Amino acid sequence: MGKKRKHSETQTAEPTKKDEGAPERPKRTLLGWKDKEEAKKQTESNSESSQFFRNKEKVMVTCSRRINYRYRHLMLNMVSLLPHCKKDNKVESSSSKGATLNELIELRGCSSALFFECRKHQDLYLWMAKCPSGPSVKFLVNAVHTMEELKLTGNHLKGSRPLLTFSSNFEKDAHWKLLKEMIMQIFGTPKGHRKSKPYHDHVFVFSIVDDHIWFRNYQISVPHNESDKMVRGGLDKMTLVEVGPRFCLNPIKIFAGSFGGPTLFENPFYVSPNQIRALEKRQKAGKYAKKVKAKTRRKMHELSNPLEPDEFADMWKE
Repeated sequence: MGKKRKHSETQTAEPTKKDEGAPERPKRTLLGWKDKEEAKKQTESNSESSQFFRNKEKVMVTCSRRINYRYRHLMLNMVSLLPHCKKDNKVESSSSKGATLNELIELRGCSSALFFECRKHQDLYLWMAKCPSGPSVKFLVNAVHTMEELKLTGNHLKGSRPLLTFSSNFEKDAHWKLLKEMIMQIFGTPKGHRKSKPYHDHVFVFSIVDDHIWFRNYQISVPHNESDKMVRGGLDKMTLVEVGPRFCLNPIKIFAGSFGGPTLFENPFYVSPNQIRALEKRQKAGKYAKKVKAKTRRKMHELSNPLEPDEFADMWKE
């Protein structure tokens, strides 16, 4: 006969009672399980982070077709000075270039643009635009000197953030204030950009002389010891050494939109390069006309004052 089972084994296990002090089950959302306190903390942190502004400025730099080699080198110098810029292919300089550039800027994820437009292989125009809503400025570029051409002694690290300095003339009129704000947004490297260095060792200088904006780039030079340590009182001996490039911007028009739109400002002192060349041709033509008049006056003088016949003119012919 088989053995009888013990009475203890036949007893069923009593179900365990739930702990009365256990926390309530969190609510389930589309993104997963969330507790009320955690959700409040996340919303508070998101609201705090949204209060701080983060500069995400990106500039697209491009040029038109059939650009001169000198102006192309200037564009490449500007690309090397701006670590937050993106270079793109050449764009045809036509009436519909604004729509094409706006589309390219949107595809590249940029918010500003520098467009170097060359005409007649000798005139360079610079478009400085905020996309896609504007405003935009058209400049005539004069007095261009590239880094390769100048061969200056200044040198600074590639990708370092520049200090922007402006002359006091920028606070005079409204259009100069607008240009100053656009230059600050386009030429100022955002803090913490992945291609930038976290310190300043050069200065961009923008000064207004004769209603033109003159650009200079200087290295901040501080004396150091042999052990590469700064000398005591070295900040007082700080000097500026020019690096390059150099150019002059003559503002033509300020538009409300991106690469067009209603005109906000028009320079009354602007004279196009075509008019300057036409005046030079007229001056050269005036010189030739003076020479022709002088020849005719000489002939009339000879006819009105003939020479007397010489008695000894035919003496040696016999």
